[in-house]
Amino acid sequence: MAMHQASPPVVRARDPDDPSVVATRFWGRCDDGRVQCDLCPRHCRMKEGQRGLCFVRMARGGEVVLTTYGRSSGFCIDPIEKKPLNHFLPGSAVLSFGTAGCNLACKFCQNWDMSKSREMDILADRAEPEQIAAAAAANGAQSVAFTYNDPVIFHEYAVDVAAACRERGIRTVAVTAGYICPQPRAEFFAGMDAANVDLKAFTERFYHRLTGAHLGPVLDTLRYIRHETDCWLELTTLLIPGENDADAEIEAMAQWVLEHLGAEVPLHFTAFLPAFRMMDRPQTPPQTLKRARAVALAQGLRYVYTGNVLDPEGGTTYCHACGERLIERHRYELGAWQLDAHGACQRCGANCAGLFAARPGEWSGRRRPVRIGS
Repeated sequence: MAMHQASPPVVRARDPDDPSVVATRFWGRCDDGRVQCDLCPRHCRMKEGQRGLCFVRMARGGEVVLTTYGRSSGFCIDPIEKKPLNHFLPGSAVLSFGTAGCNLACKFCQNWDMSKSREMDILADRAEPEQIAAAAAANGAQSVAFTYNDPVIFHEYAVDVAAACRERGIRTVAVTAGYICPQPRAEFFAGMDAANVDLKAFTERFYHRLTGAHLGPVLDTLRYIRHETDCWLELTTLLIPGENDADAEIEAMAQWVLEHLGAEVPLHFTAFLPAFRMMDRPQTPPQTLKRARAVALAQGLRYVYTGNVLDPEGGTTYCHACGERLIERHRYELGAWQLDAHGACQRCGANCAGLFAARPGEWSGRRRPVRIGS
């Protein structure tokens, strides 16, 4: 998978008194004087001074502006496996950051302190796109990840960071729920080299009741990424006991992935931890994740993983043709490596889908905070 070609940076219209406020393109005017944000399928309609559900996009001066450009809740160097991405430069370091707010309303949010924040004080770090790209290069990170909260809502900032990274040979990763409209989606994913999309469940009932969103637009995004871009795609589903962990639903999800995305798209099942407005629910038992993995593999998916639990088998990449252990993992640390320099099984020569270096990275499970800008 070749890296995206560098493109000229976009010149953003910014508020001279507050450079965190930038003009946006995906909006329209309503007959009643309000403005409608068309970034995501919520289509929030706002009066002057009002904010959308995401909180970071706002009606100001008769247009929709982004209010968090260049601001972050912090930067860290992580292993790429934490995103989670198992088939994208395994073992490499990734510079991770997020902002505040979200365009979904998940009652089970695991990062609710950032994604549900309505306080700008948590965005203490300021960094321009070029500073982030330079910091990634200086710290040996092969990629930059937009994560912790959904990068869709800071679309303009993410797109500009991706452009700056391309100029330095740094790849970019989006960790997202995929809830975005077609036009901004094309612009957003044109700059991304990899994405892990949260497929939160496989029923409209779950999406409507527990996320305040809809399943259809997410499935559209998955099809778009897989068939209309060069962006490497992996999926993650957080299994919540009694909500989305039934065998029938997992089977239906795996069948859809097989038919619409292909057998080689990795699927991660991760464990729910009581959080936010679902503190009364139990943690997902490890056996539930192992069972879900077995169900998905039985439908024909080649790469299915478990996460947030100690499960060496569920974390290991196996050759789909001969069953050889290609990449052993112990949580975020790599063990045996049985891929050749071209990403093929050393035993039988079958190709393993993904983007692999000639040898595994050595970042391991470390996590290190990084200071950028001011």
